[in-house]
Amino acid sequence: MVMPIERIPDWEKRLARQDAFWEREILDRPAVTMSVPKPNPDYPYPAKKDWKSIRERWFDTEYLVDRALASVMNTDYLGDALPYAWPNLGPEVFSGFFGTELEYGEGTAWSIPNLEDWSEADKLQFSEDNFYWKKLVEMTDALLEAGAGKFYTGITDLHPGGDALTAFRDPAQLNMDLLMEPDAVKAMLDRVTKVFFRVYDRFYEQFKAADLAVATWPGIVSTKKWHVPSNDFSCMISKEMFDEFFLPGIAEECRHMEANIYHLDGPSALRHLDSLLEIPELNAIQWVFGSGQPSAPHWMDVYKKIQAAGKGIQLFVSPDELDPFIEQMKPNGFHIRMGEVKSRDQADAVIRKLEKWR
Repeated sequence: MVMPIERIPDWEKRLARQDAFWEREILDRPAVTMSVPKPNPDYPYPAKKDWKSIRERWFDTEYLVDRALASVMNTDYLGDALPYAWPNLGPEVFSGFFGTELEYGEGTAWSIPNLEDWSEADKLQFSEDNFYWKKLVEMTDALLEAGAGKFYTGITDLHPGGDALTAFRDPAQLNMDLLMEPDAVKAMLDRVTKVFFRVYDRFYEQFKAADLAVATWPGIVSTKKWHVPSNDFSCMISKEMFDEFFLPGIAEECRHMEANIYHLDGPSALRHLDSLLEIPELNAIQWVFGSGQPSAPHWMDVYKKIQAAGKGIQLFVSPDELDPFIEQMKPNGFHIRMGEVKSRDQADAVIRKLEKWR
């Protein structure tokens, strides 16, 4: 039994539509998540503190929890959206578990490469005494306590595989490593993947014991054990290099889960789409074309290719971009994250349109 969300009476139906997405099944319409601020928000946001640094703000667990609770309570969740909050310590926190130091800016964080020579690779070890690990556990526990009946606690953004090695080495250096140190790269990828399974399963089992659905940053909330494989470094390498070094690990990540959605980031990553579509355990693709690129309908051929391969799609669109997809594609396997929704009336109009999509 999954923990109910007290103020959303149809939470079970919302979960069921998102579970069906993984199998490209339609209960009554495609899953769609939308949210708008409450017209009269009444839950207090926490006051900003006099932090000594931006880094200190990122690690303020009390502030994280108070801000998450205020955001959830002051938001109307529409369509199939469900409230969730996750402990965000930056996209490279997984590398931090191995001793990589992270620097923090206003909205993101980045790693400081810490593997100068492959002869020192054994020094990079995961430890539960690691500062970033202990902080993540602390934040997760605090969100679980505050969220009971109000929101689901999500798993943080985890980047093993090529993204982890990029953090250890630096992108340009890792490019050279693929040519000069292929065996060392493959050995480290294997070790990183094993640690990832340990990390993911630790939090998954904690959430399962608390009767939570599984959530993380894409906004999908599901009863499935699901994951977001990715490799942003792949934009810098050929299809042949990707297939040799990184595709096996991505497939292994997928086999460890019940459901998966690959984060395909940027036009330069499209050269790897065919390889990804061949992974049997990969359920869906999240195609992110990036800022400065044409809008979603421009990439219709990409979406059609994904659907023709029997994979689902997480679609990021605004209400006025939806019609071309309804006209040209089947509704099966779409998880739609609808942006620029201004009101309940606009959200209701989107729902009516999706209910007619056959």
